[in-house]
Amino acid sequence: MHAAIDIGTNSFHMVVARGLADGGFEVVTTLKEMVRLGQGSGEMKQLADDAIERGIACLSRMAAVAATHGAEISAVATSATREAENRQVFIDRAIDETGIRIEVISGLEEARLIHLGVLQALPVYDRRLLLVDIGGGSTEFLVGQGSEVLAARSMKLGAIRLTERFFADGEVTPRSVRRCSAHVAATLTSVAAELEQEPHEVAIGSSGTIGAIASMIAAAKGEEIQDLNGFTFSADELSDLASTVVDTPIAKRRRLPGLDEKRVDIIVGGVLLLEGAFDAFGIEEMTVSSYALREGVLFDRLTIDHERSARRLTDLRRSNAVRLAQQLDPDAAHAETAARLALRLFDETVDLHGLGPEARELLELAAIVHNVGLFISHAAHHKHTYYVVRHSEQLTGFTERERDLLALVARYHRRSHPKARHPEFAALPPDDQDLVRMLAGLLRIAIGLDRSHRGLVDGIEVTSPSNGGPLVIDPVAEPGVDLTLEVFSAQERAHLLAEALDRPVEIVDR
Repeated sequence: MHAAIDIGTNSFHMVVARGLADGGFEVVTTLKEMVRLGQGSGEMKQLADDAIERGIACLSRMAAVAATHGAEISAVATSATREAENRQVFIDRAIDETGIRIEVISGLEEARLIHLGVLQALPVYDRRLLLVDIGGGSTEFLVGQGSEVLAARSMKLGAIRLTERFFADGEVTPRSVRRCSAHVAATLTSVAAELEQEPHEVAIGSSGTIGAIASMIAAAKGEEIQDLNGFTFSADELSDLASTVVDTPIAKRRRLPGLDEKRVDIIVGGVLLLEGAFDAFGIEEMTVSSYALREGVLFDRLTIDHERSARRLTDLRRSNAVRLAQQLDPDAAHAETAARLALRLFDETVDLHGLGPEARELLELAAIVHNVGLFISHAAHHKHTYYVVRHSEQLTGFTERERDLLALVARYHRRSHPKARHPEFAALPPDDQDLVRMLAGLLRIAIGLDRSHRGLVDGIEVTSPSNGGPLVIDPVAEPGVDLTLEVFSAQERAHLLAEALDRPVEIVDR
């Protein structure tokens, strides 16, 4: 049994399900609460104290429900949490007070997981789809076909964000509507041009905002719909609804048919945003998916074959890293050699560092992408690598924490050791700082062992005395191969690993 929790800017959603033999899942129960985690935070830079309290209280209730079903919890947080400078306060309190470990995911990873959820809800696998998911703080756009994500963008446009910017006092005036619509249009024009190189066959809408809009359109037509999944509405119907919502004062808005009272204050921003998306992408009709992020998390992580599921995610991440390296690294073959040697070092020293398969995968991927910054400039290319890895839209399949760690391990493959004065490193919790030091230390030596970029080192033998003596690394090559340059270079790079292991490290050539 597994529970997936979507910690959104507006609402928290949980679904509890059991895995099925065909790789799908059967929903056991659901829980939804409108928490407004992002409310009162302006440009989402801070989570307000009262919002954090509401969030922790909600997570406590969800943890209790999950426990009654014996469900393992996966919790992912989106826009409000990932943008907040004080997000660690919320994350730490969640684990301490509720036992729930929160994974903060990027906007692009959010889009990928929503796409997985949608594919379980609607028969659109063989069609080119445009996905629009409007949240409280961000909107995710994705173009996909089958299981492949062709393009995706996450934009800082959301129902709560627009409400607080343009309708903060509750007043909706012609001027505020024009300003809001103009802002949405200006933001989405270039996004639509980037994403839709080819026309979509079907437009899919997910999330509470689009569900609320669909409910109001259905109610306006006199339809009572219990399950909105598969419900369609046209651009004309959306335009009519937008006019009605905008023209209705907030005091009377709560009486509009089909509108949940809890969305009365933010529905104007939501409907103007969706209307702007229709205009930007030329959408004539939209189909609603009742599945979204939480179901995507379930499908991604709940399967009858956990090992197979983990392998699929690993393959996705590795293929994305390899593609990025091939595009930006002038010698991607060297990066693959460094990755092979780094993994050998990792395996040979596991009794010393005690790290598991997740760290091993992180080391391999950091090795693959460590030189992508060369695309910008050789000078300080390790810093350019950090920026590219941290912000690349091609590296999907990672949580925010995993992406931070990957970027930092790659960044420290040369030059300065990790230091407290480096803000990105200092922001990590102590355990993650230790992890970066260890993996970057291993990576530096692996890179040194291919200093000539000729793949001369075939293997590595490691001797580790139990008395705390020096760790001895002996590279293996074909008879007659001169490894003088590789040994010298690796020894020059061995200091960080020695610090991480708290013992000397010697590179020898026997």
